[in-house]
Amino acid sequence: MPKSSNQKLKLIYLMKILLERTDETHSITMPEIIDALAAYDISAERKSLYNDIENLRVYGLDVIGTQEDRTYSYHIGNRQFELAELKLLVDSVQSAKFITAKKSNELIKKIEGLASKYEASQLHRQVFVAGRVKTMNESIYYNVDRIHTAIAENSRITFQYFQWNVDKKMELRHDGALYEVSPWSLSWDDENYYIVAYDDLDQKIKHYRVDKMMRISILEEMREGKDLFKNFDMVTYSKTTFGMYSGQLTKVHIQFKNEMCGVFIDRFGKEISFRKIDDEYSQVSVDVAVSPQFFGWIFSLGKDVKVTGPDEVVAKMRETAEDFALNYK
Repeated sequence: MPKSSNQKLKLIYLMKILLERTDETHSITMPEIIDALAAYDISAERKSLYNDIENLRVYGLDVIGTQEDRTYSYHIGNRQFELAELKLLVDSVQSAKFITAKKSNELIKKIEGLASKYEASQLHRQVFVAGRVKTMNESIYYNVDRIHTAIAENSRITFQYFQWNVDKKMELRHDGALYEVSPWSLSWDDENYYIVAYDDLDQKIKHYRVDKMMRISILEEMREGKDLFKNFDMVTYSKTTFGMYSGQLTKVHIQFKNEMCGVFIDRFGKEISFRKIDDEYSQVSVDVAVSPQFFGWIFSLGKDVKVTGPDEVVAKMRETAEDFALNYK
C-alpha cells in the first residue's frame, strides 16, 4: 500500500496533536494518537511513534508519559505560555481601546491557539469584547507598523489627522492638510496608543493618537529633534501629562489627607517625597503639565485634596472651578 503524501509530515502532525489535545489535566493514549494521525491520512506504528516522541523531547517539547493501571498516556507539560499568562494577554487585548472589536476577537483567537483546546475554552469563556468602548479605525495596525519603520529608518512622516463629529463620522482636522513630524516613540497611555514626535515647524514635542491618524507616509528626509530626545524620559513624560494633554510643565504643590497618599504614589511613583503638615494632612510637590485634564483629576479626588501653589496655578484652578459651577446654576 503506497504511503500518503502526508506521511513525511508525521512528526509535525504528532506535535500538533499533542499541543492541541493535551495539557496537565488531559492526556492521550497511543491508540488515540494512531487514530488522530489516521485522520490526517498518516499511518503509524507504536515503535516508530516511541522514536518520534523521543525526538520531540530532544527538540525541546516537554512530552510527559504517565501510567495508570495498564494504560500509558502522554501529555504536554511546560508550554511557552502558561494558562495564567494567556489569560493576562486576553485581558489586555479585550481591554485596549485602541484595538477594534473585530481585531480583538481575531487576536484572542490566535492567543487561544497557544493553548490546548481545553484551556482555550477557559480563555474563550472570559472574553467580553462586545459592548466595550473600542476604536473604529481598522488601519491602526498598519499605522503602528509604519511608525515603527520610520523610527527604525530615522525618517520623518506625514499624515492626516481626524476627529469624530456629532454624526459619528470622521472629520479631517486642518481641512485635511498634511501634518509632518519626526516620530521618536510610541506610548500606550490611558488605554490609548500615542506617537510622541518632534514638530520642526513649532520646534516642540507633540503627541497624537495613533487611531486618529490616516494615510501615513514615510519621507526620505531624516528626523529632527535628536538633541531634544537625547535625554527624553518617556516614563516621566507620561506621568506629568494628564490624559496625554500637553500644558506648561510646572512644579505644583498639592495638599491632601494622609490616607490618600497612595493615590499620588500610584500616579507619580514611589520616588516622590511627602512633607507632613500635621497629623491629618501632608503635601507633595510634583512636576505636571498644567491643563484642564489635570484640574479635572484634582476635582475627582474630592474636597480633601487641593492645589496650594504656585499662585498662578491656584488662580487658574479657582477660575476653572467657577466656570464648572456656572454650568449647574
